Amino acid sequence: MLAHMIVLTVTLTAALPALAEDATADATRPIKIVVLGDSLSAGLGLSANDAFPAKLQKFLKDKGIGIDIGNAGVSGDTSSGGRDRLEWSVPEGTDGVIVELGANDALRGIDPAVTRAALSDIVSRLKARGIAVLLCGMLAPPNYGSDYAARFNSIYPDLAKSFGVALYPFFLDGVAADAKLNQADGIHPTSAGVDIIVSRIMPTVEAFLSSIRGQRR
Repeated sequence: MLAHMIVLTVTLTAALPALAEDATADATRPIKIVVLGDSLSAGLGLSANDAFPAKLQKFLKDKGIGIDIGNAGVSGDTSSGGRDRLEWSVPEGTDGVIVELGANDALRGIDPAVTRAALSDIVSRLKARGIAVLLCGMLAPPNYGSDYAARFNSIYPDLAKSFGVALYPFFLDGVAADAKLNQADGIHPTSAGVDIIVSRIMPTVEAFLSSIRGQRR
């Protein structure tokens, strides 16, 4: 019996440094983020380095924050499209997902109930995988009327509250409808427009990353 206890003690003593090293490595490795979105985050009309994920990563790295951000934006994608490709767009080992979807739903006048269901499914499935979520809101254009806008615009705060996830209320805040910050189509931000988006969303992203780091400890 005593011999068994001695062997167990020696084994545990030998294992503790390895466990401590694993915990340290996990705490210090770069946070892996995926931006699941449409053309607004994919960077339609821009170089890869000017797209939102790349600029966000550079901004954070310049501040000394270790991070790896993947661009899973698909131009023309709706919330339902993002849901359908969720599994292969967000690989194992992802710590958090910034969900930027819904603009095409609003532009096409898709029933807000459909958009709500798709986004709800995305958030639910990510949380089930233990992946943190930052939901970026979108606002409906005025041409579909106030009733449609009310039903659509409430989707994002409602889901953030019900699922307990982070929310950035309007992805295009400070950029929408500003001709100087948008390309010729009046919809997609220029490189300067992306800079504004990154600067405005930064406090929310930093709080999001802080919560992820806290969960690693």
